[in-house]
Amino acid sequence: MNLEELRDDLSVRCKNGISFLIAGTLIWTIITILFLQSFDLTQKNIFTLFATGLMMPLSLLATRLIKAEFSVKNNPINQLGIFLNIAQLMYFPLLYWAFVENPEGFIVFFAVITGAHFFPYGWSYHTKAYYVMAPVISIVVTILGLNVSESYMWMVPFAVVLCLLVLIGWLLIDYKQKVSTPQQPSLQKTS
Repeated sequence: MNLEELRDDLSVRCKNGISFLIAGTLIWTIITILFLQSFDLTQKNIFTLFATGLMMPLSLLATRLIKAEFSVKNNPINQLGIFLNIAQLMYFPLLYWAFVENPEGFIVFFAVITGAHFFPYGWSYHTKAYYVMAPVISIVVTILGLNVSESYMWMVPFAVVLCLLVLIGWLLIDYKQKVSTPQQPSLQKTS
């Protein structure tokens, strides 16, 4: 397979990584609910970090539910996706700095990191959806973070939820187009 076929193969077999986005949407929904509570801001930030621990179990569950492949061993592009996800962890020192020095901005930092880390998946899954939505998420949450007071900071994680739902919809359309395109006989539809 050539590079483009490898990318399309990964896209179809992993269903564009939608299972991770479903898990992320659930987590950001939990975070939104946390920020609607009357907890102290520090508690909200701590519970937000705890909520991220649900990512792997929820993504594994979502992978099974949508019948996608979690890992494609015979596709070298899959290994790149793992590195791209690990690369997001390199931004966590900035997140911890915000937690200590700028707790009001913590959720904005976290949302920007989340949105921005999607950008390279546009290449891995051979889809424009990630290329567009990564900066959209980052810009939208930054604008919200600059313009809402602490009592309305719930709007930041809620905006992430809405953007993730748009991204999932767009990726479903992309997936369906790839599995129905006759020029790509090497792609196997996963049901």
